Amino acid sequence: MRWSPQDFWRATPRELLSAWEGLHGGRRTEPVLRRDLGRLMTAFPDERGFTERGIG
Repeated sequence: MRWSPQDFWRATPRELLSAWEGLHGGRRTEPVLRRDLGRLMTAFPDERGFTERGIG
């Protein structure tokens, strides 16, 4: 989508879903599992250090 991090994190769930569907022809995928999200967060940490409970 090539959004800036600020635009991505400010987007509503509806905006994210619309963008995803636009990129993938309306196909939906399975939701991200907590363990997969954890791996992604470890691999690509945010600058400000988000934790499971919010900004930390």
